[in-house]
Amino acid sequence: MKGLPTNFWRLWGASAVSNLADGIFFIVLPLLAVRLTDSPLLIAGLALVSRLPWLIFVLIAGALADRMDRRRTMRNVQLFRVVAVGVLVVLSLVDGLSLPVLYVAALALGVAETFFDTAAQSILPSIVGKEQLSSANGRLYGVELVANQFVGPPLGGLLIVVSLPLALGSSVIGYAIAAVGLSIIVGNFKPVRTGPPTRLTADIGEGLRYLWDRPVLRTLAMMVGVMNLASAATQAIFVLFALGPMGLSEPEFGVLSTTFAIGSLAGSFTAAALERRFGRVPLLFACVIVTALGFAVPAFTTNVFIIGGSFAITGLFIVVWNVITVSLRQRIVPDHLLGRLNSAYRLLAWGTQPIGALAGGLVGQFIGLQAVFVMAGVLGLTLLLTRAVLTEDALRAAEAEGAPTAAA
Repeated sequence: MKGLPTNFWRLWGASAVSNLADGIFFIVLPLLAVRLTDSPLLIAGLALVSRLPWLIFVLIAGALADRMDRRRTMRNVQLFRVVAVGVLVVLSLVDGLSLPVLYVAALALGVAETFFDTAAQSILPSIVGKEQLSSANGRLYGVELVANQFVGPPLGGLLIVVSLPLALGSSVIGYAIAAVGLSIIVGNFKPVRTGPPTRLTADIGEGLRYLWDRPVLRTLAMMVGVMNLASAATQAIFVLFALGPMGLSEPEFGVLSTTFAIGSLAGSFTAAALERRFGRVPLLFACVIVTALGFAVPAFTTNVFIIGGSFAITGLFIVVWNVITVSLRQRIVPDHLLGRLNSAYRLLAWGTQPIGALAGGLVGQFIGLQAVFVMAGVLGLTLLLTRAVLTEDALRAAEAEGAPTAAA
């Protein structure tokens, strides 16, 4: 297989810096919120509003991704992030941060994320060849996880102790550098459309029908939806669990978050080889079992080493799942539909996250934090019921039906 093209490495570099900025910001945000309130429901509400755009705006983001230049969309979102987080830096300097301000910021950045991520997942088949997708996705996941979850969280945990404006300002710098990196990717990444002009609502409907008419893609989207509901429930309250029952400091909380990235990094480099060795379907259901059990671990222990180890193992299998399923979608779906299909897929897959965050906050508030982890684990194990639908023959048939995807 030939080497990955220059444009890919430019995208990879921009992704590295952007995800480092994300990793710092998204560890600073909950730590700042805990300084303002100790209510599980209010802390979970912050996660809820940040994920709500995946329920409301994602279909519009997908339709626009199939109409607009995807590289320019990604660059413009990075510039928006510079402004939005820059406002938080200014407010932090004048002691103007409050919980309502964090809610507004989380919502605005969540909307931006829907447009950025939809365009990002849709642009890759225009940069690398079809046979390179698994390798390219693995490398992108690798740098994303190293920057977002391995380097970013402990760095953010340290920076917030030194200076809150410094912590927020470092994210602003990262987003600005990423915008520059995206600007130097060469080419036109606006999908080729044929036929008469169509309405945005008609485009959205076409994407939804494409997903719903394909059992493999529909089932995978629903599975991710259940898993993300469970994950959002645990993540929404985990900062309280870590700083409370586990007794961690803010920097230690950041370090614990990196254990997930250690496993994820291993998964990004081994996913393609594991797929060849064990097959896609057995690996997908191994991912389901390991992830579900990983959700439940904190219900039974506060030992940081056990929880950190479970995070690492879960991270490995989640990345294996992502590499297999994202590459599958990119092979199946024609380029002119990829943005809308990805958005329809994520409506089912990610639209459950605000529901999960709310559920986690309610259960944590009125039953207890440990109950949230038990609930998440049980939900994850229910996905084993989909084994009758997801077979290797079904995956191959879906790929054979899909139109070939050409590289630019």
